[in-house]
Amino acid sequence: MQLSTNHLLGIKDLTIGDIQLILSTAKQFKEVLQRPIKKVPSLRDTTIVNLFFENSTRTRISFELAEKRLSADVLNFTASGSSVSKGETLLDTVNNILSMKIDMVVMRHSATGAPHFLAKHIPVSIVNAGDGINEHPTQALLDAFSILENHGTLEGTKVTIVGDILHSRVAMSNMYLLKKAGAEVMVAGPPTLIPKHIQQAFDVRVEYNLKKALEWCDVANILRIQLERQNQVLFSSLREYSMSYGVNKKLLDSLNKKITILHPGPINRGVELSSDAADSDQSIILQQVENGVAVRMAVLFLLSNRSATLN
Repeated sequence: MQLSTNHLLGIKDLTIGDIQLILSTAKQFKEVLQRPIKKVPSLRDTTIVNLFFENSTRTRISFELAEKRLSADVLNFTASGSSVSKGETLLDTVNNILSMKIDMVVMRHSATGAPHFLAKHIPVSIVNAGDGINEHPTQALLDAFSILENHGTLEGTKVTIVGDILHSRVAMSNMYLLKKAGAEVMVAGPPTLIPKHIQQAFDVRVEYNLKKALEWCDVANILRIQLERQNQVLFSSLREYSMSYGVNKKLLDSLNKKITILHPGPINRGVELSSDAADSDQSIILQQVENGVAVRMAVLFLLSNRSATLN
C-alpha cells in the first residue's frame, strides 16, 4: 500500500486510508524500537534536511532520531545564523540546499502555508513539522497512535481538547484527524481562546466549563497557552487561567471516571497542568514522546516510497 500524497502538509489532505496506513506502519516501527538494535536500513542513501525556521526541541529531536533510526543521512538547518537572517528568501534558501542533492525536507515555519508554498515549487517530498497556526500533522498522528494504544479504537472515543484552541496548530490537526476517524470531539477553554463558528466548521462540541468537559470525555488533550502567538490580552493572568482551566490531580480524582491525559509539550507546569496530574498514572505524555519517533519513522518511510513518482 502507498500514501495517496507525495507530501505530508496537513491532516486535512489525508484520506482515512492514509491515516490508517501511517498508524499501522508506526506500530511496526515501534516494535523495531523495542529491539536491542533499533536501526533499520530503510532509508539508507536518502538525505533529509530538517529546515527549522522556528524554535523547537522535541519535534526537531524526534524527527532527527526517526531519520537516523531509518539510516538516512541527516542535515539540520536553523534560521538563526543562516543567510535567512541576511535577507535570503525561503525559496532561494531551499533551492540552494536542494542543489546539494537532498531527497526530502522536514520543515517548521512560523508562516502559515510555508510548506504548501514549497511543495508547489520544489521536486521533493515535504513534511510539515508545524506551520504558523495552521497544522502540526505528525503531532496529531502520534496523539491518535497513543489513544489507540490505550483505548483500542478512535471510533466513538470521546476526546476533549482543552486550552488555547485559537492559536493551536495541534488542535487543528487533531480535530481533522479525530473527526475523520469517527471520534467524538469537544473543545474547552475560555470563550476568548475558542474560535467563533468552530462548532459548525468542525462539527465539534464547545464547552466553557472545564469540569463538565472532563466529565464528558474519555481522553483530554491539554494544550499550553501560546503567549508568543497572542497579539492582544485574552485573559487577565496566568493565575486566573490556571484557577479556571488548569487540570490538577484533585480535579481528576473528583470526576466520575478515570480519563487519559495527553499533552503535546512543552508543559507549563502549574498553568494548564499541575505536576501531580502530569506525572500521574493517568498521563501518557512520555508515551506520546516515544510514539512520536515511531510515527515519524512511518511517515518518512512511506513518503520515501512515493518519491519516485514525484514530477
